[in-house]
Amino acid sequence: MPAKSDIWLPLGADTPRRLRVRFGAIGVAGRLIRAAGGGIADLVLPPACPVCRARLGSSGGLCADCWQGVHFLERPWCERLGTPLPIDLGPGILSAPAVADPPVFARARSAVSYEGPVPDLVHALKYADRTDLAPMLGAWMARVAHELITDADMLVPVPLHWRRLAGRRFNQAALLAHEVGRLTGLPVATRLLLRSRPTPRQVGLGRDERERNMRGAFLVPADRRAAVAGRRPILVDDVLTTGATLEAATRALLAAGATAVDVLTLARVVAPR
Repeated sequence: MPAKSDIWLPLGADTPRRLRVRFGAIGVAGRLIRAAGGGIADLVLPPACPVCRARLGSSGGLCADCWQGVHFLERPWCERLGTPLPIDLGPGILSAPAVADPPVFARARSAVSYEGPVPDLVHALKYADRTDLAPMLGAWMARVAHELITDADMLVPVPLHWRRLAGRRFNQAALLAHEVGRLTGLPVATRLLLRSRPTPRQVGLGRDERERNMRGAFLVPADRRAAVAGRRPILVDDVLTTGATLEAATRALLAAGATAVDVLTLARVVAPR
């Protein structure tokens, strides 16, 4: 089990408490009840779909209607970006964006498309204390990560700046990374990469603005570079939008001596075909 300090920031008297709006009634109380045992949890908080709140026979999943809205990403895809391709032209095929503007990371893979119920699941995990969703979401990620794992030495979650961590109290990327590590056996390095400065929220920004925001936002401390040098890490995050955050984090790992960096996310924004 990961150390609590690897993922969570303890709630102190001066830690700001966030208002949990949509899913908040299930959050902290739900974790405490579930910790007491699954049977008690089902009696006090009957299993429900985390998206639409429809009743379920057991916890840890989605209702049938919401399942139908989850689009798992499958081959054929761009070998570099992991974006779906309309036809299968064989192994190693690159999309036009990957050729015209190749990313600094070697390969990116995402479990699902960021549409349908997926944005609600991500929001629930990040902002409504639904950390009980991490095992399901991590299993989705482990399913698509198999080809990356054969070449990888470790999983590195994208870190939060300490101020944002103080508000949220946990790092959702670290939660997901630990679930993937539990299922695959890869070690998780939660303290290898640091966020060196706070960055504005990226929601609603274009690619150029995101890149400016993230420039120089990550670093590997000098005393931790030996753990990166000559290794191939997998960066783990929740959503890949333009790739600006993951590219900035990749540059920091490469500067510390990583041989190559792959990327694994729960979801990615996919352009309509």
